Amino acid sequence: MEDLGEMDCPVVKRFLKDDNAKCLLLDCRSFLAFNAGHIRGAVNARCYTIVRRRAKGTVLSLDQILAGDEEVRSRLRSGMYSAVVLYDERTPDSETVKEDSTLTLVLNAVCSYSSGTQIYLLKGGYDRFFSEYPEFCIKTKSLPTLTSQSSVDSACSSCGTPHHEQGGPVEILPFLYLGSALHASKKEVLDGIGISALLNVSADCPNHFEGAYQYKCIPVEDNHKEDISCWFLEAIEFIDSVRDSSGRVLVHCKAGISRSATICLAYLMKRKRVRLDEAFEFVRRRRSIISPNFSFMGQLLQFESQLLATSWVAEAASTASPLLGPKSSTTTTTSTTATATSPFIFNFPVSVVNPAYLHHSPLAASPGC
Repeated sequence: MEDLGEMDCPVVKRFLKDDNAKCLLLDCRSFLAFNAGHIRGAVNARCYTIVRRRAKGTVLSLDQILAGDEEVRSRLRSGMYSAVVLYDERTPDSETVKEDSTLTLVLNAVCSYSSGTQIYLLKGGYDRFFSEYPEFCIKTKSLPTLTSQSSVDSACSSCGTPHHEQGGPVEILPFLYLGSALHASKKEVLDGIGISALLNVSADCPNHFEGAYQYKCIPVEDNHKEDISCWFLEAIEFIDSVRDSSGRVLVHCKAGISRSATICLAYLMKRKRVRLDEAFEFVRRRRSIISPNFSFMGQLLQFESQLLATSWVAEAASTASPLLGPKSSTTTTTSTTATATSPFIFNFPVSVVNPAYLHHSPLAASPGC
């Protein structure tokens, strides 16, 4: 911890007011905690638990802890920040930072890959800062309380409107919304939340406003025979393109429960580097009725396995781990074959799969939109 200084809350507040471009705040809490509330301008730094466990004794890369934040990584490597401030929930001082904590992993990564940057711990963490300066924090608006299925059924029968069509689309991320076909058919709803593109995850829901919005179709049915996973990367790229153009995309199917929820879960897993259970809880808190069918859940589990395997392989390669022997052409061929031919239903692999799958989409064989 000799490389870690300490910073009090008033100093961080002064940075935020006067010189926030040169001070980087790294929030070392979980994805769920960060999205529930964080200090204004902070970036979420974290890594998969399995990577943290396997990487004992090695330094994680900035790509591991800051996935999806390319500009921040570049500025760190170039020494463009005069200070980096780390914080978790409530660690009081540097002497109490645990060796196996995310704080320590982030500290080691920043020390190894940044150039001449002073690194500090925010004393008392987010809890103390929020108690003293709530106006400098961003809190998620209160989410509806999750209700039991019986109360949902009762509410639906009493109002005469299907539960999935009540309310409006929900915000998953500032540029990503989840909803139903009914929401996608109401232009005033779409314009009200600033939608510029729609991702239609169905084979039969019409695109009502072709001239007004950008559309993309993923023609899949909601049944156990469909391979929705072969569309994951194409869907993720489309959502990214809307985000990069400062737009907002509504992902919908018919009810906004299974197919479109599956795509949103895959996006969070890939781009936010979170496990399926964490992504599912995050989306469920915003749209409590999501329920991907059993086959789609199996495909998401396999996608998670591939992401975890790729993350670990990349980390091991970057640290030149002796645990990775020479690449076997036989193993690679077998792995590739298994990825391409094995059915998704009830197939939850735990072995390392071919990482190239995540970068070279097998979409050539997918049906046209």
